[in-house]
Amino acid sequence: MYENLGLAPAKLREVWKEIDIIVNGAATTNFYERYDVAFDTNVMGAKRICEFAKRCSKLKMLLHVSTAYVAGEQEGIVLEKPFHLGETLREGTHLDIESELNLIKETRRELKANRSSEKAERRTMKELGLKRAREFGWPNTYVFTKAMGEMLLGHFRGDLAVVIVRPSIITSILNEPLPGWMEGIRTIDSFIVGYAKQALSIFLVDLDLIMDVIPGDMVVNGMMVAMAAHSEDQTTLSIYHLTSSLRQPAPYAVLAESAHRYFLHNPPRSGGVGKKNNSGEPAVQQLSRMRFFRTLPRFQAYMAVKFRLPLEALRLLNIALCGAFSRRYDELSRKFRYVMHIAELYAPYALFKGCFDDSNTERLRAATANNNNNNGQDRKYDDFGFDPKCIDWDDYFYRVHIPGVVKYLCD
Repeated sequence: MYENLGLAPAKLREVWKEIDIIVNGAATTNFYERYDVAFDTNVMGAKRICEFAKRCSKLKMLLHVSTAYVAGEQEGIVLEKPFHLGETLREGTHLDIESELNLIKETRRELKANRSSEKAERRTMKELGLKRAREFGWPNTYVFTKAMGEMLLGHFRGDLAVVIVRPSIITSILNEPLPGWMEGIRTIDSFIVGYAKQALSIFLVDLDLIMDVIPGDMVVNGMMVAMAAHSEDQTTLSIYHLTSSLRQPAPYAVLAESAHRYFLHNPPRSGGVGKKNNSGEPAVQQLSRMRFFRTLPRFQAYMAVKFRLPLEALRLLNIALCGAFSRRYDELSRKFRYVMHIAELYAPYALFKGCFDDSNTERLRAATANNNNNNGQDRKYDDFGFDPKCIDWDDYFYRVHIPGVVKYLCD
């Protein structure tokens, strides 16, 4: 497992003697990832880093980055508690991680024996991940494999001090080093990008529900404070929710109103952000309000009437005209299936009815404040704020996050 480090055994032994803290943030975060890829990275990767950490004689702690949504679709208060090996979210089931690994190997052998195409193999492995996740109560492959990774860390750590941080939906930087900066579209950002480009007229979300988001710099600050606080621990396993739904809840309605107000004041350009008309002037596009659906069945019903029925009419016309519209029909059908698939994947987040307890995290904040008060001038944690209580969500979305999405994700 250490060959990829590119170090000779003697050099490795020197490295093991010098490392005192390990941070494991490696993960594949694709909801619809291939099961073999997600399992190797999120599950076996956690086990490998644990084995590596136990060889480091001076190691003080291992910090592992997970996700708050290992909770699946639980409702009510979600506690900061570890997963036990074999635990599932569906009553009456038991998870055997070794059996899951064997299933992956067997599936790959069958695909190879059948000489399946690369496309067929990719689809089969993706569908297998979703099937296994839902079998045990998780909504997608990503959170399922992250939960299994936590289980293996807890099982194999021995007397190694392990801290697991579980952020919710990570959004753009609030303060440092660059307000509004982000990389990659998150769940809520697809709504903002669609609004900015006026390419999205409907969205699946219950505006009355609380969204749980946390700025990226607060996640990093929380991780650093946790490392400092646990650097002298020897055998503990600590779980921290880096979340906002309990401390500073924000309904999805706040994001929707902030976005509408922002684009009223900063109108989207025709053809997308930054586009110009034939005269070289910004081509302003008329802003229309987005329509929201608070349940998946309502969304599906709307899509069936608005798009599936016309598609069926096109299919029949295509048959009558001997395939004259085959290409157009195939393209529109593919887009329709993609939208419905994405809606099903995002529904557990857009319609999430849980609230993440952060009692452990609050105790960490309190310990930080006490440390600062007791040390007088030695206020070593002052710049590591990670309390969402200080955030005005409307102001954050309007002045920081939405402009950041437009700048970094829409161009």
